[in-house]
Amino acid sequence: MTQQTWTAVDDYFDGLLVGEDEALAAAAADSEAAGLPAHQVAPNQGKLLNLLARVRGARRILEIGTLGGYSTIWLARALPADGRLVTLEVDERCADVAAANIARAGLDHVVEIRRGRAVDLLPALTDEAPFDLVFIDADKPSNPEYLRWALELTRPGSLIIGDNVVRDGAVVDEDSCDPRVQGVRRFTELVADHPRLTATALQTVGSKGYDGLIMALVTD
Repeated sequence: MTQQTWTAVDDYFDGLLVGEDEALAAAAADSEAAGLPAHQVAPNQGKLLNLLARVRGARRILEIGTLGGYSTIWLARALPADGRLVTLEVDERCADVAAANIARAGLDHVVEIRRGRAVDLLPALTDEAPFDLVFIDADKPSNPEYLRWALELTRPGSLIIGDNVVRDGAVVDEDSCDPRVQGVRRFTELVADHPRLTATALQTVGSKGYDGLIMALVTD
């Protein structure tokens, strides 16, 4: 199988099942035009996040890593009218692009972008917890710290999702010198060992290449 095949398969299913609309397409296009890294989730992955939030019945969502707001839009659309999403972004340019994309999607009344380092912003969220879903999609070396705070800010039944955990297969290399790989490995080990979590990981291939995600349910 090749990247061309993976992308073609994604395009087939996206066309039938996902239904990326003008606001989502514009968010992706404007992020690219602004020179943001092409790290946002694929359309089918965004739809998966939306479905998971809806199945969970999420009313409060925390996103760590906004980028251009593409995944933010998918998640925010799963919320009820009185729902709320807080998203954390360290890069001012990303936050500006995301704010415009979220406003165009008509979701700025639901979404709040908080600017700064997530490790500095997370402690201030304790008074706003618990969150029903936490989506971790930021710098991978900090994933263990993000997990620690996700556990502080959730309750039994909450869902914690960590993106980009396969790293093109490098996650299996225990001797890797890449801090992103080591961050993901430590994150995974902490999830596996934590008595309050039950989890699984999925490998994915598609228009975003070869990667995967971890989904953990807070059980107690």
